[in-house]
Amino acid sequence: MERGDGAVLDFAIEHSLADVSSSEWNALTGSADPFLEHEFLRALEVSGAIGDGTGWEPWYVLARRGARLVGALAAFTKWDSYGEFVFDWNWADAYHRAGLRYYPKAVLAAPFTPVTGSRLLVEDGVLGATAHALVERLLAHVRAQRLSGAHVLFSSSEECEFLATYGFLPRLTHQYHWLNRGYGDFGDFLADLRANKRKQITKERRNLAASGLEVEIVEGDRLSDEHRDAMWRFYTSTLERKLSEPYLNEATFARLFESFRHRLVLVMARDTRGWIGGALHVRKGGALYGRYWGCDRWVPGLHFECCYYRAIEYAIANGLAAVEAGAQGEHKFLRGFVARPIHSAHWVAHPGARAAIAQALEEERRNARDVIAAYNGMSPVKAVRSGAS
Repeated sequence: MERGDGAVLDFAIEHSLADVSSSEWNALTGSADPFLEHEFLRALEVSGAIGDGTGWEPWYVLARRGARLVGALAAFTKWDSYGEFVFDWNWADAYHRAGLRYYPKAVLAAPFTPVTGSRLLVEDGVLGATAHALVERLLAHVRAQRLSGAHVLFSSSEECEFLATYGFLPRLTHQYHWLNRGYGDFGDFLADLRANKRKQITKERRNLAASGLEVEIVEGDRLSDEHRDAMWRFYTSTLERKLSEPYLNEATFARLFESFRHRLVLVMARDTRGWIGGALHVRKGGALYGRYWGCDRWVPGLHFECCYYRAIEYAIANGLAAVEAGAQGEHKFLRGFVARPIHSAHWVAHPGARAAIAQALEEERRNARDVIAAYNGMSPVKAVRSGAS
């Protein structure tokens, strides 16, 4: 037991959320990021997408004051770096060449999900005594298990500053996000773009409309087994084309469409025979998060329509502040998405490795700031280009 926020805290480490109620866990996850919600993590657990043998072995640090859950961490023991999207393969290679062991390591993140959110889950989001106690428990467990380090991925800048007081090294990368600047409709957004990009997007959408496909948005109670099965098919077809292994399985999709459906927003396209393509988005707070896309046959412009243009229209119509369409993708920038900083924090146990990584990250941060400024300085969005990013 430890003292936190003026009262005794009882700590426990659990390897599943099965015995933690969704209401008490979700009370800590805040109003933004949906990917640490109980329903999402349990879908991964129950379907076997995370757990023994998957490379993502969960251990949840729970802090209670009496019977009430007042703080938590969702941590994972990792035996590789797949599904993280903050890449450290070169660190692992350097460890190997030096005769050191990089795996296993600890990761605090939403599995397979490059979305920023709170990683220190505490009442009211206040980084006070409970947050300090959680980090101390985290590091104690990392040391006891002889893990090479702890990596807090896609964290807020405030959390990274907080973690720096415990010796975590800050890392800066970037993504492309669409930001709502008070647009009344999609036409207002187009008017905020360079003329050539405005014409390009208009042409892409006109050509797709002429293809005869019907594109619609399906969400909430309108979602059916038919939509689930089609989206699973699209997900696997994309991975097959990329020669990639799926992180999720069919049972994951079934569970998400059952318990997480209130968060799902699908953009689906069909011809006279049925669904041929679609994108799965997740909505919470002021943002729409694009996660998975796929199609049965390639149609020019369909990817952009499902993943970007309809998502932007939906965000405008529903007063959302942002659309985040995942990691990487310069094509997003060319269609009005803005370069935004992404933060993570890394605690490295080995002193020599820590010094080398710290030096590399300092240079990487300088380069990342320059890249973000350069992209936004030539943004197709007028307001961003003028400095109002």
